[in-house]
Amino acid sequence: MKRPLAFGALAMAATLAGAMLAAPPALARSDKAVPRKGEFSFALLGHNFPKGEGDAEFRRMLAEASRNEPAFLIANGIKSPSEPCTDSLYQERRDLMNSAERPLVLLPAGGDWTECRNSNGKSNAIERLNRIRELFFLAPDTLGKVKLPLNRQSGIAKFRDYAENTYWEYENVLFVTLNVPARNNHYLTEAGRNSEYEDRMVANRGWLHRAFLHAKRKNIAGIVLVMDGDIGAHVEQGFFARLAQKRDGFTEIRRIVRSQADKYPGQLLLVDNRKQGKAAPVIEWNKNVGHLALGAEWTALRVIPGSASLFVLGSE
Repeated sequence: MKRPLAFGALAMAATLAGAMLAAPPALARSDKAVPRKGEFSFALLGHNFPKGEGDAEFRRMLAEASRNEPAFLIANGIKSPSEPCTDSLYQERRDLMNSAERPLVLLPAGGDWTECRNSNGKSNAIERLNRIRELFFLAPDTLGKVKLPLNRQSGIAKFRDYAENTYWEYENVLFVTLNVPARNNHYLTEAGRNSEYEDRMVANRGWLHRAFLHAKRKNIAGIVLVMDGDIGAHVEQGFFARLAQKRDGFTEIRRIVRSQADKYPGQLLLVDNRKQGKAAPVIEWNKNVGHLALGAEWTALRVIPGSASLFVLGSE
């Protein structure tokens, strides 16, 4: 026969039960369940265009990324290097991007133009980049069925050719796209003036200074800088100096970003399309500079104002 619990034991059990029910919200629910004021999400689409299946894969990513109604989408790339550099393919992908239910910001990837060649086998990179600008970036706002206004660098007379460089502000976060292609920033080693690289670097330098000045003047909490190439600005300073290799085309852009980040009081998140295999995406932080490699898939991010981690992967 079981003995009844003593009064003290009953009181202790009741106290423990009450304590469990009164657990602090941080233990009982996540930030995702109870959004903070100004919290929002957005989605990043990596460069995923397998040969012969590019349209189907992009449609899949669009559908999956749009399911939770992000504020907007950012797509890195139009095609794979193995796909043709034809107007018809560019137009096909433009129509596909315009079918997105959410606003879609496009950043061209190096595979969209740097490896393109004409019928004689000579580089056709500059002509193809200009054609991409004509097809995708003439309007001042985003692609997609719902439009989001953008600030394009082409609005400045001196840089009217660089419509792909944009920035826009959303809930006290500044988003910036910059044409920095993978494969060494399209830095060519042939003799003579590296005109495309040098002219684009003048534009990129001006756009970065403008973006950071805007962020500091308006007390912006965070900046998301999206590029195709991994410039390595989150890596320790001496890392690249120890490498004995040919000219690093990311040297100048890395120096500018590091210099600006050191003077910026908020958080800077660098996003690029570096391949990461099958590993799950992760944000690597070095002081106030974070780095996220997209790879070939899409990634959701949440922005949580007032949190120690302003940028949080959607799955966290």
